[in-house]
Amino acid sequence: MQKSRGRTGRKRRRKHFKDLPSDGVNYSHKLEYIQLKKWLKERGFEDNHLKPAQFSDTGRGLLTTKAFQAEELIISLPEKCLLTTATVLNSYLGKYIARWKPPLSPLIVLCTFLIAEKHTGERSLWKPYLDILPKTYTCPVCLEQEVVKLLPDPLRRKAQEQRTAVQELYSSSKPFFSSLQPLLTENVEAVFTYDALLWAWCTINTRTVYMKQPQKECFSREPDIYALAPYLDLLNHSPHVQVKGTFNEQTRCYEIRMDSHCRKYKEVFICYGPHDNQRLLLEYGFIAIDNPHSSVYVSTDTLLKCVFPGDKKRNTKLSILKDHSLLENLTFGWDGPSWRLLTALKLLCLGADEFTCWKRVLFGDVISSGNEAKALKLATKICFSLTEETQHVLHQISHLKKDNVNLEAQLALIKGLRLEDLRILQKSAEILSNLNATAT
Repeated sequence: MQKSRGRTGRKRRRKHFKDLPSDGVNYSHKLEYIQLKKWLKERGFEDNHLKPAQFSDTGRGLLTTKAFQAEELIISLPEKCLLTTATVLNSYLGKYIARWKPPLSPLIVLCTFLIAEKHTGERSLWKPYLDILPKTYTCPVCLEQEVVKLLPDPLRRKAQEQRTAVQELYSSSKPFFSSLQPLLTENVEAVFTYDALLWAWCTINTRTVYMKQPQKECFSREPDIYALAPYLDLLNHSPHVQVKGTFNEQTRCYEIRMDSHCRKYKEVFICYGPHDNQRLLLEYGFIAIDNPHSSVYVSTDTLLKCVFPGDKKRNTKLSILKDHSLLENLTFGWDGPSWRLLTALKLLCLGADEFTCWKRVLFGDVISSGNEAKALKLATKICFSLTEETQHVLHQISHLKKDNVNLEAQLALIKGLRLEDLRILQKSAEILSNLNATAT
């Protein structure tokens, strides 16, 4: 199975770098990248070592033509190249934002600017950057509902919450959008559509770097932490690298340094954080194969299906788990069931004569060998239940792909997530089998 193509990935015809021992396909000759580099150079950025390229496993990214050593500066992007709320306030939108009450959030300010600039087209000062931004995104908020239904339960709920949040953001922002009618020759509703906001929201959510801005009175109290970083945002994510990204107050540049070395003619990666695949899909619209941080979550519903219905203390035990935040983030990982999951299961498996010891369970004490064995068997039951569910969804995906060619890319993404989940569950089942054998 192929790896996800990353947040910037779009398959195109291959044209290999001449004499390069890499699968990178040179994109630096393409007009949009020539114009982008020229535009960035006018703003003080010049880098001859990082080349835009297409890779067979990660999609569009940046390839280095030199070897980087650990702690060496990979990229330094001048402040003039960054798109922040300060950029927007200094634009034609500034006076509209400053006088609007109640104050707007930094997020909607940036969304508004992206929509307006995209509509401006050829006349936009940011056109070279806008031209290389993705036209569509694969975050769950953009997926068709029949595809969202195939997500694991915890992720599906978060995806629905995300969709609702964007819809509410659009509804609450419509009065402000209407105030911008004097800037337009056509009806404002035809420009500031929900689809336009969704594209802008995804652009900011998936591509910004963290850069805290001074609090401004004309904004709401929400954190002003977003900065769009042209060219730098072509760097793809890898969970296997560590980087330091920060705005250097002395050089007035956003700088990235990697903790390890990178060989010549290889793709340069950064790390968005130690995120599991569900978080990566929710926030960035892709997954990372062989992600060491990946987990399969056990929802409360799944837990309830497998917990003994005849246990008279069942509701009390569930209440204790809830009070101690042990009904959330229960997972299986590459190393088997998590400590949180096993702890929750040990408490649920306490016999009537052991229940008074529930506090000791939370401290990690072993109550009895019988309790330990019951917890492992319950973990195995849950693992098998999730495995069956995952296999059923993969079967559904295969059927849907036959009848819905237009959903092929979205279904392939969910299939990748589910296959990774299946591998984790199979590994966990193997570990549990060994633990059960030891316990007996």
